[in-house]
Amino acid sequence: MNCSDDFMPRFNYVEERFADLQLLRYRLNGFEQLTLLQKKLVYYLSKATLYGRDITFDQFGRYNLRIRKMLETVYTDMRVPHDTPDFKALEIYLKRIWFSNGIYHHYGCDKFKPGFSQDYLRSVIAMVDPTRLPLQSGETVEQLCEELFPVIFNPDVLPKRVNKADGEDLVKTSACNFYEGVSQQETEDFYKRQKEQAGHDAAPISYGLNSTLVKRGDIISEEVWSAQGRYANAIRHIIYWLEKAKDVAENGKQRKIIELLIDYYNSGNLKKFNEYCIEWVGEHEGRIDFVNGFIEVYGDPLGMKGSWEGIVEYKDIEATKRTQLISQNAQWFEDHSPVDPRFRKKEVKGVTAHVICAAMLGGDEYPSTAIGINLPNAEWIRSQYGSKSITISNITDAYNKAAHGNGFKEEFVIDDETRELIDKYSDLCDNLHTDLHECLGHGSGQLLPGTDPDSLKAYGNTIEEARADLFGLYYIADKKLIELGLVPDAEAYKSNYYTYIMNGLMTQLIRIEPGRQIEEAHMRNRALIAHWCYEQGDVIKMEQREGKTYVRITDYEALRGLFAQLLAEIQRIKSEGDYEAARQLVEQYAVQVDATLHQEVLERYQRLNLAPYKGFINPMMTPVLDDEGQICDIQLNYSESYAHQMLRYSSEYGTLV
Repeated sequence: MNCSDDFMPRFNYVEERFADLQLLRYRLNGFEQLTLLQKKLVYYLSKATLYGRDITFDQFGRYNLRIRKMLETVYTDMRVPHDTPDFKALEIYLKRIWFSNGIYHHYGCDKFKPGFSQDYLRSVIAMVDPTRLPLQSGETVEQLCEELFPVIFNPDVLPKRVNKADGEDLVKTSACNFYEGVSQQETEDFYKRQKEQAGHDAAPISYGLNSTLVKRGDIISEEVWSAQGRYANAIRHIIYWLEKAKDVAENGKQRKIIELLIDYYNSGNLKKFNEYCIEWVGEHEGRIDFVNGFIEVYGDPLGMKGSWEGIVEYKDIEATKRTQLISQNAQWFEDHSPVDPRFRKKEVKGVTAHVICAAMLGGDEYPSTAIGINLPNAEWIRSQYGSKSITISNITDAYNKAAHGNGFKEEFVIDDETRELIDKYSDLCDNLHTDLHECLGHGSGQLLPGTDPDSLKAYGNTIEEARADLFGLYYIADKKLIELGLVPDAEAYKSNYYTYIMNGLMTQLIRIEPGRQIEEAHMRNRALIAHWCYEQGDVIKMEQREGKTYVRITDYEALRGLFAQLLAEIQRIKSEGDYEAARQLVEQYAVQVDATLHQEVLERYQRLNLAPYKGFINPMMTPVLDDEGQICDIQLNYSESYAHQMLRYSSEYGTLV
């Protein structure tokens, strides 16, 4: 293939829809302007990102990989009739598994209900070549079915990936594959002993972040995820592509970061991970950046184990001017925060923020991804070395274009005046709130000396997200943002306040099945803030019009005052490690659902014929070779279908089945 600079395929944002999901595409704006070295770096890092896919599947449930492989075998076998209702139901079920990295809903964590019967699945499995099935040594097809069918079809077998119900053993009742044979109490005691044995450590590790805790007989131990341990085959493939990325790094510091990540993957040593995080948070010169590893702990009911994720990115130079302006004023925001001065940082260090274009998504960031990221998560690294925040512009752009003219605002926003406010300001203010949340919110405040970062246990994620959201909500209304030129006037913030409260009180309920409670940490955070503010008086009202419920904010300035009060309390809880206060706050305001309002919202949303969840198809990257066989360009292709991409990934990057 000859080198070419003018390849530009036709681009469509919306791809397909099934169940409660819609697949979108994101465009790599400005990719053609990268240098050849930068393009090669993006390509190698992207390969490293895609090789972690099977790890995430296995972490989200011990049967996920075998179920996926079994169904993919049926789905691609031409001896199986493809034009029956049962096959169409199997196709949707498999597509949902691909989307959620397993058999549990990516957001609600409940197990999917297949739309086909056990008899049907057994009959089509009998049609396929058994050598293509994920049979273990000496296992028969019948034994495979006996093991996997109860997991698929019985609603009482491993029903929930992450259980957060107060008063239950969260480890034993969660199907996530981070623990084997241990109870919640045994887990908490195990890591408490580790911390006590380590004593005071100025640079503590993130205990349990990269291991499965197992009990064999009476012995409890960790199986570390490394090139010599659990997930070794996948991690070795990741390392291979990181080695190639290292050779085309943009600068020496970037090269050192990749070397440290490789060392960490080889050893599984969490002190090496700390070294990597410290170097990573201090690198700002390169245009290319990435996240690759066991990072976020939302998939663990105890908030300790890191789900594998990957993202490759490059800076959006023009849009980054906005986030840099915010980060340059980080000390001002910290000093003027409405929290107790004891909980403020006297010196804010190393806060940086960039607007980026995502180039490749993987693991827990794919197909559903965040629109903003703030890392590293270790509190002591944030305090001493700072944090790095990103807002993902091309993902946000895809969301906005897909939502244009869908009728949502007309159905749920109370009046024309408020809709006009949202139309005028919401894109700007929503992005700005994300910037404040990621860049400053997560990086603000400090723990009191001696406070264990894990002291809030199962409530820690919700409290942390509420803290960051409240920080953004409080400051988006500050006149400082007008002075900095980040908002045009003193009215803009109201669009963000309205949509946030409406979402927290009402519209996020579209993501919950009837009879269920709120469980996902980000949803709990929004519900907590909205319901707490609603119950403080007449600042927020729920009005009825022609049988429909609407939110009205009567005093936006007073609402900002409520955000300040709640932020002060949330920061106190975080800083002091007040578990009981966190539990009471979350359980009182963030969990329960009004069944009548819920049903109304579901019916109104259903009439709009919209999908409540969206995810993305990655671009396909193909190296272009010159006459000497050397890479002279990286070609992008946006035409790959969702099913083709998922089957290709299972074939090319399937390392653990």
